Amino acid sequence: MIQRYDIKYLSFHKGQSFRSIAKETGHDFRTVKKYAEQSDFNEIRKPRRGRPSKLDPVKPIIDTWLKEDLNRPVKQRHTARRIYDRLCNEHGDKFNACERTVRNYVSVKKKELYGEEEGYLPLEHPPGEAQVDFGEIVMVEQGKKVKGYELILSLPYSNAGYPQVFRGQNQECLLTGLKDIFEHLERVPKIIWFDNLSAAVASIGEHGNRKLVDQFYRFTLHYGFKAQFCNPGKGHEKGHVENKVGYSRRNYFVPEPRFNDIEEFNQGLFAVAEKDHRRKHYRKGRAVMLPLPAKPFEIGRTEKLSANKYGKVSYDKNIYSASPQVADKEIYIKLGAHQVELLNEQYQLIVKHKRLYGQGQELMDWLPYLTTLAKRPNALKYTGFYHELPDPWQDY
Repeated sequence: MIQRYDIKYLSFHKGQSFRSIAKETGHDFRTVKKYAEQSDFNEIRKPRRGRPSKLDPVKPIIDTWLKEDLNRPVKQRHTARRIYDRLCNEHGDKFNACERTVRNYVSVKKKELYGEEEGYLPLEHPPGEAQVDFGEIVMVEQGKKVKGYELILSLPYSNAGYPQVFRGQNQECLLTGLKDIFEHLERVPKIIWFDNLSAAVASIGEHGNRKLVDQFYRFTLHYGFKAQFCNPGKGHEKGHVENKVGYSRRNYFVPEPRFNDIEEFNQGLFAVAEKDHRRKHYRKGRAVMLPLPAKPFEIGRTEKLSANKYGKVSYDKNIYSASPQVADKEIYIKLGAHQVELLNEQYQLIVKHKRLYGQGQELMDWLPYLTTLAKRPNALKYTGFYHELPDPWQDY
């Protein structure tokens, strides 16, 4: 650049001829003439010529496969790994690239074809709206490590979140968690966003019309909130609660929480949450939330079952004892999030059990069996009831 300046200066300001400048500077006459006559010195960036890629010979093949995928179901489209495997198996004569190179190219090409990852819009949430989601955790209940789930209700406007833990993600767990959170807040959000979870949505019809599960629908009517649902596969539409699920898992459940009574533990979680965000959530927008109804909603599905000859029933591949008096008869099971109640044909309570999660378990309450056992004393030593007695009682 300095040489160019010297040539231009000697020609324009000193009036020297091109030959004298060439002689003085040692540059070729044509070079001197070029820069002396140049009037545009804007920097011109020429596009770089990329090096040939090892993928060039097979790019048309990859493009064809990806375009054909447009007419296939989403779950049966090529992944980058599948494309790499096919190239190795079917075009090994001209394919000599690593899997990462294939992945990078496929990622860019899919965005062109499918319009994927369009980016997210920063959203503003009005007061009175909430979001709900489940997240998986590990916890220790009565000394046993088990898989559990945290239900989170988050309030984006105030950035508050309230967790409750359960052994499952069924309808009873969802509604019990929401009910307990409402009662803690003493208010109900006007609008609550959900995934299309089976505990709430029975089916999705044309134009996104949803048929709600009956008990969930009655629950929304009872508390007066409007249930909104994300588009299928678009969980980021309720990104605030998804962030809260991760936050609470890292901050409330590390190390694994230990407890004997899950309902008592859940009540303690409210104090932990309030301490964490240092404020009542409804300090912002409390007036726009709904009051609690005078009567709480009674949560629980009731199903009819047949007791076996021992007066026991099976539900979700677990066994619950009822009573010898209902052997070979039809009775009802009322399902709660944490408990089940067995009822006779007149809907009178026979026995109450802790609800079992998992499979192949059995709960036995001997109290309803004692009358029958008293009539058959010789059978006593062969029952589980006998082995549960203290040693002095067994000796007696």
